[in-house]
Amino acid sequence: MLFPASVYRDRRTRAAASAREQGFSALLIADPANIFYLTGYNAWSFYMPQFLLISAQDARTLLVGRDMDMRVAFRTAELSDDEVLPYPETYIHRADIHPFDWVAEQLIALDWMPLLVSAPVGFESDADHFSVRSFQSLTAGLPGVTFMDDGHLVNWLRVVKSDAEIDLMRRAGAVATNAMLIAGDMLAHGRPQNEVAAALQAAQATGTTMPDGTPADGDYTAIVPLIATGESADAPHLTWTAAPLKQGETVSIEMAGAHHRYHAPCSRTFALGQVSKEVERLADLTVEALTLTVDAIRPGRTSGDVASEYWGFLAKHGLSKESRLGYSIGVGFPPDWGENTVSIRPDDTTILQPNMTFHIIAGMWMDGFGCEFSESVRVAPDGVEMLTDVPRELIRR
Repeated sequence: MLFPASVYRDRRTRAAASAREQGFSALLIADPANIFYLTGYNAWSFYMPQFLLISAQDARTLLVGRDMDMRVAFRTAELSDDEVLPYPETYIHRADIHPFDWVAEQLIALDWMPLLVSAPVGFESDADHFSVRSFQSLTAGLPGVTFMDDGHLVNWLRVVKSDAEIDLMRRAGAVATNAMLIAGDMLAHGRPQNEVAAALQAAQATGTTMPDGTPADGDYTAIVPLIATGESADAPHLTWTAAPLKQGETVSIEMAGAHHRYHAPCSRTFALGQVSKEVERLADLTVEALTLTVDAIRPGRTSGDVASEYWGFLAKHGLSKESRLGYSIGVGFPPDWGENTVSIRPDDTTILQPNMTFHIIAGMWMDGFGCEFSESVRVAPDGVEMLTDVPRELIRR
């Protein structure tokens, strides 16, 4: 386990208390990042039906998943044998039956029903890995149970990190910094994009060493490296191809370092030789706006206050931005490293607190060109701490 057993028990107790305050009888958690946060369970099993059930009354817990994968629970999770419910392999990928048909029967046999029917069960209706069929199977098998969206309850519990989590975030930031620098050194006219991606992913997996000599080993990231070149840099979230890089074009890279599932993303735009004046201007203004925004972060301000620094600067220079400027980060599993809570945009009223962590991404996507510069940051007691450390400029190659 990553943390002492008491940490996971305390997290589940807090989740149960929050669920009780909101009038839920229990929580049904399907987001693998939340399951990891509450139990330590860590396996590539989220593509199969699974969930964590927590009683709001007493934090009684049950992890439900595929038999093959639940063996990993005994290796990674802070759970006793009777808190793990493996469903039979015979239920996998069947058109006529679903694993949760069997699970519903077991919940009835294990006497969960008196609790579950006593008040709505809060569930993660927006979880990436909780399918419609899974929900239909549970509702059909548990008559009388009402399910209600829980408003990302556990995600919000994760927003303010412990000092131990901040240490993991710093190490993730070191991995990101090292990987981005290695990727930048790979950029050259004629080099295929996939060779850059390969070097970047190798650095993400290998990790690096902290200044004190301790390791910051790498983990797989929730999102693959994103690489956009030339005119295609006007669109975010492009993955690589085997196309060669070209002199006179920009290369935008968005990636993350991950350390024990904690993520610190970073984006930079590189110039291969001489690029257009409009690209130069956009990059310079984006970097200046990002710096103003980062410098504005401190406890007591709202995320909207911080975002307004960026939007105000853009307006002075005749620019605009439709997408948000950043979001809360921490534990991440595919397909996302965001926490689905705080956004850095003008209408977000969340008050910043020490040990919140954010990805501040100043992405400007125009018509036929664009640039990205981003930092992972921690809200410190007296301002902001940078978790990533790559030159904040249009980096020339």
